[in-house]
Amino acid sequence: MKPTLFLLAAGMGSRYGGLKQLDGLGPNGETIMDYSIFDAIRGGFGKIVWVIRKDFEEQFRSQILSKYEGKVPCELCFQALDALPEGFKCPEGRVKPWGTNHAVLMGKDVIKEPFCVINCDDFYGRDAFEKIGKYLSDLPENAKGKYAMVGFRVCNTLSENGTVARGVCEYNDKHHLTDVVERTEIKRMEDGSIRYRDGEDWVAVGENTPVSMNMWGFTPDYFEYSEEYFKEFLSDPKNMENLKAEFFIPLMVNKLINDGTATVEVLDTTSKWFGVTYAADRPDTVSRIQKLIDAGEYPNKLF
Repeated sequence: MKPTLFLLAAGMGSRYGGLKQLDGLGPNGETIMDYSIFDAIRGGFGKIVWVIRKDFEEQFRSQILSKYEGKVPCELCFQALDALPEGFKCPEGRVKPWGTNHAVLMGKDVIKEPFCVINCDDFYGRDAFEKIGKYLSDLPENAKGKYAMVGFRVCNTLSENGTVARGVCEYNDKHHLTDVVERTEIKRMEDGSIRYRDGEDWVAVGENTPVSMNMWGFTPDYFEYSEEYFKEFLSDPKNMENLKAEFFIPLMVNKLINDGTATVEVLDTTSKWFGVTYAADRPDTVSRIQKLIDAGEYPNKLF
């Protein structure tokens, strides 16, 4: 069974003007998301699923989904504040979504095969999709608890225009993830070293240290584990009182690793991430896409 690509797009709004997810960066107005979908299709993925907000559905179908019709099966699912397990209510005053793993949970009724979760505004690259596509395609039928994460080399994920946030990963001799810690400020220093801020200190990391770019490979059992743990998350008073508390993917993954319920294989990739973290990143991103087209990595027009 071909794996599914699951794009987290619930953060998109209906005002296109300033949305980096829908900024036309390719020569024919292609978005970063278009390149991800193109790479996924040629990497062996058989279906595309987006999680969006319900109030964005009509616009999304007409302006985004329509370009993929006849090229690959597509599905939508919806993230909403009140999409909670039975017995739980959204706290009064909460407006912030429940986080990335809550968004993933919304796919449980439409995804029945191994799947890869990505952000819609990160350029992951051909090699990354080939690695995760092969891993998911090679899983035995009805596999459970054997997940994967594409570990980008930190040197390939930096911005020249400021610090970046990355999940710094550790793994064992089997290349199984043992820990992922979100570091909110990582940059290359003037002396050439790469460091992240830890309080008042700047801690050095190796050039090839794997970091998470939110490119995960799961099987459908992940939805069951997430449903159960989300109930625990909501049962904790501090998570209900904090109107900005979020149920993140790494939170779920770390629990499953620590419980021994699942393993997460860290897949090394030579792909170079890029995106529009800062407005000043845009010209460089446009240039890098054009260079990939000139090198024959992508056709001039994707779809």
